[in-house]
Amino acid sequence: VCLTCCSKETLLRVDQICQRRGVKFFSGDVFGYHGATFTDLGLHEFVEEKPKVAKGSSGLEQGPKRAKVEPSETCMVKR
Repeated sequence: VCLTCCSKETLLRVDQICQRRGVKFFSGDVFGYHGATFTDLGLHEFVEEKPKVAKGSSGLEQGPKRAKVEPSETCMVKR
């Protein structure tokens, strides 16, 4: 459901109905030069692209260990 230019009371009422029925809800409005949007997706899964982290070294060096990030390689992580 997508609503625009509605009162706060209407937005809240429709969002609550959508939540009960498991429906995704989007709202938006513009106020002069400013705009606002609200999205209620409930529980959902998504995929995020993250840089691949290299495995740690042999552990012979001193000091805190830091994982090496390979900037050219990425992996997809399901959340």
